[in-house]
Amino acid sequence: MANFLNTQNPTPFGFFDSDRDFQVEADSMVVFVKRKLGDDILSVELTNKQIWAGFEESMLEYSSIINQYQAKSQLSNLLGEATGSLDGMENKFFRESVEFMLRRAEPYAMEAGLGGSFNMMSGSIKLEKGRQDYDIYTELKDSAGVALFDREDTPKSKMKIMEVFHFSPQAAYRFFDSTSAINYLNNEFSFESFTPETVFYVLPVFEDVLRGGMLDMSSRVRRSNYSYKITGTKIRIYPVPTQQDPQSLFLRVHFAPNVSNPSFDDSSIAGVSNLSNVPFGRIQFNAINSMGRQWVRQFCLANCKELLGMVRSKFSTVPIPGSDLQLNGGELIAQGREDKEALRTKLAEMLDSMTYSKMLEDEAQAAENLTTILKKLPIPNGKAIVVG
Repeated sequence: MANFLNTQNPTPFGFFDSDRDFQVEADSMVVFVKRKLGDDILSVELTNKQIWAGFEESMLEYSSIINQYQAKSQLSNLLGEATGSLDGMENKFFRESVEFMLRRAEPYAMEAGLGGSFNMMSGSIKLEKGRQDYDIYTELKDSAGVALFDREDTPKSKMKIMEVFHFSPQAAYRFFDSTSAINYLNNEFSFESFTPETVFYVLPVFEDVLRGGMLDMSSRVRRSNYSYKITGTKIRIYPVPTQQDPQSLFLRVHFAPNVSNPSFDDSSIAGVSNLSNVPFGRIQFNAINSMGRQWVRQFCLANCKELLGMVRSKFSTVPIPGSDLQLNGGELIAQGREDKEALRTKLAEMLDSMTYSKMLEDEAQAAENLTTILKKLPIPNGKAIVVG
């Protein structure tokens, strides 16, 4: 009988033909399948290549299912990584990251003026005496006098006004110089002085942040007579400009973002985006443990059982002297398909309980159970520190 190594193109795709463990197992699979299907009593109408094809398919099925569940556990850490396959990524335990959450939060940061992936632009409008309405698409210009909307580096999309400056912002923060501590925390903290005019206060950072927000809001409310209204492409200024000399109204704007083209060079845009381009290759047979190999053997047997049923279904009966021989093709097809579905279900159930999120739940439950048990253990006096 020809063995696997001496056969030319033994499997349809040849994905595992160079795997030494696969080569040895392939010859054993021929004996295993034929004996399980009754070859010692009744000839099994399958060739070695058909059995090896079923063996290769079983490996591909096992690899696909395992990779799907690995991707389910790690997809948020792989998003934006280089795409492709067959590079050994399926054998790695990736370091966790929060890049997915940070990326999802970027739009909110941009709306708050605290970051984001799309640049804001600043420009000014020349005000005219007695005129309240101005078109931001034609009259909002940069320092060179070019309308922001007409610049080559701006997307021709909706313009959104983020901030309008009616006054010099630095005036609102005049209390934050090096000699102003006495103005807002006079007696709350102890301090030391190296010289009579130098005072050092121990202040928490959030104090500065909160006070900065308070001063900004105070300036906006107390200067509320300076206001504006957006209608379509026009901005209306309140109050009506009264000075004859041209003055500038400064605006900070951004355009509706093109989500596939951020303002900076971001290679992750072309990276992993979904399950179809996760860089997982085929799991090699020599890397599978005994549990996985047994699943592959059983799936191969089910494949061959279905294939044998298809072969025998070509002839429902075979005439023999004095009678007809009934073949069990339909029964074998049904059994093979049932066996494959049962194997898939069993493997899926096992993997469902082993995704990283599920393991965290199990660990949390185990820790809670352990705490409950330890509460009931008698501990001699002086041997434990009791809290609560």
